[in-house]
Amino acid sequence: MTIRTLLLGLLLLIQSAQAQVYTYIDAEGNRVFTDSPRSSAAERVSITPANTAQPIPPQPSAKPTPPAVTKQVVHYQMLRVLVPEPDASIHNTSGDMIVTLTSEPGLLPEHSYRLLLDGEPQGEPSRSPVFALQSVDRGTHQLVGEIIDAAGLIVERTPAQPFHMHRMSLAQKRKIKPCQKDDYGVRPECPLKDKPEEESSILPFL
Repeated sequence: MTIRTLLLGLLLLIQSAQAQVYTYIDAEGNRVFTDSPRSSAAERVSITPANTAQPIPPQPSAKPTPPAVTKQVVHYQMLRVLVPEPDASIHNTSGDMIVTLTSEPGLLPEHSYRLLLDGEPQGEPSRSPVFALQSVDRGTHQLVGEIIDAAGLIVERTPAQPFHMHRMSLAQKRKIKPCQKDDYGVRPECPLKDKPEEESSILPFL
């Protein structure tokens, strides 16, 4: 069999995968492949189906996943209410007082202090650790100091710290320090309406 005949047979085999293929030896002794038997000596060739693979459709190019940004967690070694001290008693007629916070390390950039009195924020968050409270009611109250970030999230928080407000009445203040002549109209507990009338030293004419 010549190489040409073999290649021709293989080509017929590939092109006629679904057709019947026959082979025989011609008069010159060559092996012949054909899809129609022209000789009684032609033999049917059994063809095994070729393995074909479906083409894989191209996948859309996926965008590279950006690296995850890990937010640095900041912890303060210490945050506490410095003034007043725990369980302190505050004596003020008007209920005014000063509260001071302290932290270690000091306040970091984009952080602020916030003060809560009985669970309610007092004023706006501030970079200053000093807060002035006014007209605090008589009785026991709880102070909580916080450090918050630019988004308003709590970074650090103190435990609730109690203090006691004692608002002295005007009568109590007058009792401790009686009103003198020059105190009327000056001291709140010594209003002018309570100033006693001065006795005249001039005798009336008879």
